[in-house]
Amino acid sequence: MEFTTADLSDEHPDSVLAAEPVFRDFGGIDRFWGPIETVRVFEDDNALVRQALESKGGGRVLVVDGGGSLRSALVGGRLAGLALANGWAGLLINGCVRDSEELRRVPLGIRARAAIPRRGGKTGVGERGVPVTFAGVAFIPGHFLYADADGVLVSHRNLLPGAHP
Repeated sequence: MEFTTADLSDEHPDSVLAAEPVFRDFGGIDRFWGPIETVRVFEDDNALVRQALESKGGGRVLVVDGGGSLRSALVGGRLAGLALANGWAGLLINGCVRDSEELRRVPLGIRARAAIPRRGGKTGVGERGVPVTFAGVAFIPGHFLYADADGVLVSHRNLLPGAHP
């Protein structure tokens, strides 16, 4: 289903929160939406990110809170491919990605703060399925995320009833 975040914001002003414009587009598609799933990790540890993306996405958006770290990447080409294969609608990363040229070829929505070539760690420290807050917005599992070229919106309810991510 086609939508724009500007239209959703206009049509549902009391139901949406707009994330601060701190994310860059790295994915092969520029518009995505779906129910939120979350992972909070320590800076550059992507073991829980992999674990989440190995599960069935069912059209959800994985929101990864890496504390805004710019030290190393939380997602690269392999994890983006895994997300696509398992039916995730997109990724929103409060941290970095790598393999940016490869990410552009994956038909998946991907937003992150920056790109860096250094890969992340693998200790598995973190939490899954918990509310996370960054960019001025609380991302709560089960709420909905909408992203396009204008930015990222979050709503406690589905603003596109009858549509499937």
